[in-house]
Amino acid sequence: MTDTTTSTNITQVGTVIVPVSDQDRALEFYLEKLGFEKRADTPFGRGERWVEVAPPGAATTIALIPPRSGEPVGIDTHVGFTTNDADADHAHLRAGGVEADEAVMRMGGPVPPMFFFRDPDGNSFLIVERG
Repeated sequence: MTDTTTSTNITQVGTVIVPVSDQDRALEFYLEKLGFEKRADTPFGRGERWVEVAPPGAATTIALIPPRSGEPVGIDTHVGFTTNDADADHAHLRAGGVEADEAVMRMGGPVPPMFFFRDPDGNSFLIVERG
């Protein structure tokens, strides 16, 4: 039997933190190339900024934060975004100069079309079609 007295009160994924070397450049990319909206751009601490972006209407945000000392940028974020049309998004991003896979992956069966793209720091993301 499961002990439910140890469960948490977590209700959703709120924010995913992505390391970036230049917050202004990253903000421009996510707003202009991906069409995200800025949710926060707040100074804190000693000259630091908390910057969050998200697809319009999304509950989960992406925080664009400089890495801690010794930590890299250009990581595999293991973050997947959902789209209604992977082919259209792939074509749009590549035409806009975004580094994306050469082709949309099609594995067949129940696996939906998908592709990876990278932001200016080389952080990689997956776009998956859900119909």
